[in-house]
Amino acid sequence: MGVPCSESAARKRGRLRREALTVSLRFVAGTLDIGGFPEEGGAPLPDTCRWDARTRRFRAPAVSYAPVVRALVQGGIAYEDEARQYGVLNAGLQVRRDPRPFQTEAVDAWRTARGRGVVVLPTGAGKTEVALLALDAMRRDTLVVAPTLDLVAQWHRLLGERLRREIGVLGGGEHRVEAVTVSTYDSAFIHMEHLGARFGLVVFDECHHLPSAAYALAAQHCLAPFRLGLTATPERVDGRHAELEPLVGPVVYRRQVRDLAGDYLADYTVERIFVDLSGDERQAYDEARAVYREFVVGQGIRMSQPDGWSQFIIRSSQSAAGRRALAAYQRQKQLAFAAPSKLTYVEALLHRHRRDRALLFTERNDDAYALSRRFLAPIITHQTKVSERTRVLEDFAAGVYNALVTSKVLNEGVDMPAANVGIVISGSGSVREYVQRLGRILRKQGDKRAVLYELVANETSEVQTSDRRRERDADD
Repeated sequence: MGVPCSESAARKRGRLRREALTVSLRFVAGTLDIGGFPEEGGAPLPDTCRWDARTRRFRAPAVSYAPVVRALVQGGIAYEDEARQYGVLNAGLQVRRDPRPFQTEAVDAWRTARGRGVVVLPTGAGKTEVALLALDAMRRDTLVVAPTLDLVAQWHRLLGERLRREIGVLGGGEHRVEAVTVSTYDSAFIHMEHLGARFGLVVFDECHHLPSAAYALAAQHCLAPFRLGLTATPERVDGRHAELEPLVGPVVYRRQVRDLAGDYLADYTVERIFVDLSGDERQAYDEARAVYREFVVGQGIRMSQPDGWSQFIIRSSQSAAGRRALAAYQRQKQLAFAAPSKLTYVEALLHRHRRDRALLFTERNDDAYALSRRFLAPIITHQTKVSERTRVLEDFAAGVYNALVTSKVLNEGVDMPAANVGIVISGSGSVREYVQRLGRILRKQGDKRAVLYELVANETSEVQTSDRRRERDADD
């Protein structure tokens, strides 16, 4: 019986030593500074904490704040919290809507996961309402991070309307911090090491952007214990979506387009249409393709490899043959993306849907401008000023225009319930881009039925590109 008594005494001595400790937590330039432990060994802290022999204190990324506090509480260790600088909101939502059942389910799942995690919902399903419900539930000073100024403006307007309070803005030349603030990812990266202790809840809209080298630091430098990621497509081609879990939390709730179509999203169909090139177009395409392929094969470049494209660009700059190959590559892409025969079919589709609201999507800006001139339709690209973009979208919603041309800037986050026809003239092989473009026409409005046309130049490299972006069923 002596051994158990010895173990009990050791545990008691350890408990008394822990009770004698007074640990301090401080926020220092995007990190959590932990003082009070006399030595490195034996501290019941998460693995993210590292002992600094110079200061004789532990240091961790600010994102570790919640796990550190839980470890101290579970270890029975008293602590002084000088790190937390966020407050409790004195009021939540002032304007409420009846949430859809899946929105309530999403927030419940997120709260069950200790207020950390990613909610995956299709475009148009109301991800912003999930964030508002989470904010109302936690009522902590809140930062919303969005990828574009358009989305920042949209969030700023919505939060102001629903909370009826002053909303801060970081980005676009503004730097105004309030208890509830909206920021671009760029501004969050720049300022988080100073503001990272200011918010108890952080919402990452379109959170698939987060696992980049720079933006990830914004999440690491923020100590907010509550974190919500919103996206329609968390997966990334580079595989870095795995980094979302330590930055935001795991995927806690997911619904697909097919789960919500009809009841909460518009019913829709997807039509992939293969357009044959004309005789002249086919000859020009084959000739350009042959020049490009001869160079690639001769150089031993495998374009399917991760470094294939960069190798092609490097070697194409080193010789006249390489420069001809690059020009040929661009020529064959142009013929596949915007062949006159394909644009003729676009004209037929626009005539068929002349009483509808159609969005025309292209991969390249120059193709978008050509379409705009040909069909006398307004255009929105990354070069369009915010004021002009707002006016064009308002006129489109009001029916002043029944067609709108864009390249990539409308892929994310723009609320366009009037649009019910999408025509993809060209695009990348990204599944995310494809799903986002579909989402632009799925917002519920009455008994609207949507249709997405995907035009593919037959017997060209665009067929493989189309196959890649459809690898996951469009209903996803």
